[in-house]
Amino acid sequence: MTLDMSYEAVMSRKNEIMKKAIGIDYTGFESGGISFDYERMMKEAGYSLDEIQDIQGETGVGNTPLLELKNITALARKYAPKGKGARIFVKDEASNPSGSFKARRAATAVYHAKKHGYKGVIAATSGNYGAAVASQAAMHGLECIIIQECYDSRMIGQPEILEKQRACEAYGAEVVQLTVGPELFYTFLCLLEETGYFNASLYTPFGIAGVETLGYEIAQQFRDRIGSDPDAVVVTNAGGGNLTGTARGLIKAKSEGTRVVGASVDLSGLHMASDHDFNRKSFTTGHTGFGIPFATWPDRADVPRNAARPLRYMDRYLLVKQGEVFYMTEALAVLEGLERGPAGNTSLTAAFVLAQEMDMDQTIVVQETEYTGAGKHPMPQISFAKQNGIEVLFGDPDSEVPGKNIVFPDDPGSIKLREFDLEKARRSYIRNSVSKCGVTGEVSAEDVSFLAAETKTDEGYVRSVLADL
Repeated sequence: MTLDMSYEAVMSRKNEIMKKAIGIDYTGFESGGISFDYERMMKEAGYSLDEIQDIQGETGVGNTPLLELKNITALARKYAPKGKGARIFVKDEASNPSGSFKARRAATAVYHAKKHGYKGVIAATSGNYGAAVASQAAMHGLECIIIQECYDSRMIGQPEILEKQRACEAYGAEVVQLTVGPELFYTFLCLLEETGYFNASLYTPFGIAGVETLGYEIAQQFRDRIGSDPDAVVVTNAGGGNLTGTARGLIKAKSEGTRVVGASVDLSGLHMASDHDFNRKSFTTGHTGFGIPFATWPDRADVPRNAARPLRYMDRYLLVKQGEVFYMTEALAVLEGLERGPAGNTSLTAAFVLAQEMDMDQTIVVQETEYTGAGKHPMPQISFAKQNGIEVLFGDPDSEVPGKNIVFPDDPGSIKLREFDLEKARRSYIRNSVSKCGVTGEVSAEDVSFLAAETKTDEGYVRSVLADL
């Protein structure tokens, strides 16, 4: 019998396709109208921390250097009040085989696919994860297909995305290039069904558990080097897996006193699925277009139950501007001799200002870096912005309007932090949970308890929000 491959028919089969392509029956973890057993899902579908460290070690992933940014710390102290200016460190994840922390996610997912007899892996991503999956698939002898939104309707692609396409193909992957729009998920499902390959999604328990080693390493390296845990870890936040996995690793290392701070590039006003806006942003990840929607409704991802749940772990959420990130990317190269990709420096930009609020004897970790080169370098990205009518100038970063201009700060002292209201995010998450799960009437005690854990609050808070709906 020939399957109906219309959009409507494929979407109606998505749960069946996903179950076969991941090997997880997510319904076994669900209960009540909203809740599901998140910790049991992570435990039963994932691997222990020791197992993941062994898996990653086999392909040279992990155990990346922890570097102190002494010159950037000194620069931060020039602008800090007396007695302020925490020491800034960076976990140099660019030294992973594919050049980013996402090698940790991919190593676990691809290992699991090989272990369970899948002949290949598929991932839908225009970011570093595609290169990571392709790299790991090559090491394990598996076929690999990467699906990317590369172009707008004029078939014009961003330099950074095209560089990632090049990297995927260099590792032997087949890259399916699409224009921006709803066909991404449809194509993903079609290929999963046609090939029978493993869904190496960013958001499975395998992928998120792979990042736990990063948080765990930070704690262990700090104890060995400094004799204590870091006071704060700043994580570039997009889909939430980076923050979730790192925070869970810190918890497993018993780093209870370490604050977990998310950071995103402020792209307010740009719509990620808009053909018009697609090429008017200079960051393809680590921005509010992913960070806020995925925090307020995680299950929008390409698995039924997203294992990335950033509101469970985030203590603070900070926003920075595009021009500020480009500026700090250059500062990292000039002051520290580390040329790294701009998107990964989102957290560095936030840490530079956050350090000025903290005491000199405190420590702060920039949780990751990523490789740079070709289209990932700031210059082609800035040139591309100009070609698309974006004005590039120096001035007050607060005058930056995403999609219209990129404003480099006049000096480091004008780099600022913008606080995103976590209260607003939590309320949005609770509201989305009730509406999207179709809950009517009174929310059950089980669901209230789940929502409290999801929003890092308590049952009284959840009930107060529900009362306002």
